[in-house]
Amino acid sequence: MEKTATKARSVASTHVNLSMKQYGMILALIAVYVIFAFLTDGKNLTSINVNNLIMQNGYVIILAVGMLLCVLTGNVDLGVGSVVASCGAVAGTLIVDYGASTPVAMLASLAVGALFGAFVGVFVSKLAIPPFIVTLATMLMGRGICYVILQAQTKGPLPADYTWISTGFLPTVKVGGLDMVSIVIGIVISVLIVLLELRSFAATKRHGLPTAPVWQLIIKDAVIIGIVMFFFYKLAGFSGVPVLLILLAVIVGIYHFITTQTVAGRQIYAMGGNAKAARLSGINTEKVFFWVYANMGLLCGVAGIVLSARNASATPKAGDQFEMDAIASCYIGGAATSGGVGTILGAVVGALIMGVLNNGMSLAGFDTNVQKIVKGAVLLGAVTIDLLSKRKKG
Repeated sequence: MEKTATKARSVASTHVNLSMKQYGMILALIAVYVIFAFLTDGKNLTSINVNNLIMQNGYVIILAVGMLLCVLTGNVDLGVGSVVASCGAVAGTLIVDYGASTPVAMLASLAVGALFGAFVGVFVSKLAIPPFIVTLATMLMGRGICYVILQAQTKGPLPADYTWISTGFLPTVKVGGLDMVSIVIGIVISVLIVLLELRSFAATKRHGLPTAPVWQLIIKDAVIIGIVMFFFYKLAGFSGVPVLLILLAVIVGIYHFITTQTVAGRQIYAMGGNAKAARLSGINTEKVFFWVYANMGLLCGVAGIVLSARNASATPKAGDQFEMDAIASCYIGGAATSGGVGTILGAVVGALIMGVLNNGMSLAGFDTNVQKIVKGAVLLGAVTIDLLSKRKKG
């Protein structure tokens, strides 16, 4: 009898329920999408609208990825919107006024972004000026530089080989009105999700660590695969897989690897937990601060290309309040929490929630001022729930 009870306790100890908080934002994303499906009479479910979600929010995801690294060090970058505008202005002016080729214009945009980032990095890392002050300065300077470059004019139209990065699609193979390339990619991703889950489960069991019940893992993977297949099915019904989606996947994949598998990533998390302790443990905090902000500038250059390519022009007002969307994406996605806890995928989910909110409210005919109120309330609510849950655990 005693042996049976001991065995039962041993078996119970090898299982741990999945954390609802860990997947709460994915459920929130689904909930928000479903709510707007009712409010818009299904307009947000159409294939063209799913495609628009990518096209309209690509820059948010790119900036959120870079902003996460800043947030993990306990800071933000307020200048990203203005830097994005300046980078786009440089590319547009080179093409329209000086006849530069698309590769030259894109490289110039990336270089300008990196220079902005390095400028911030020097003041933050070498001179120990608070990032809030430095990036507030770049917000003002960047916007002024944008206006000077463009002379308060719109530069365009930009050539097709430049706009292709934001408006182009992979080659399609249509069968019955559906693009089979999109369907195959969705299936491949779904299979990879299952294989990675099996690998993770086997590794956890091998090391004698507690695992989640199999039924919970099945439900979790079924939900994620359902989202993936719905997404690619809708793309298959329009024009296939956007080139921008491939770019986003590459960027997210690279930075997910950096933050989870490299020394540089672990150093950022260490600084977020306790910068002083990280410095005393031998981490070169100056170097980390510099590359984090230089990297943010580089991604601003990428976002500047994406935005100007989508608009087919460079405009003085480009990038307005982009920093707010990027910061909100990190916090809403649970990417900014005490102790430096946060993930690239969390920031991406946050960016998608912001995108679905913006898209859904526009389709539903919400006034722009009401949209700001809703987004502010969602941001405040997400952070409040996160902090209250931590206090309760503490």
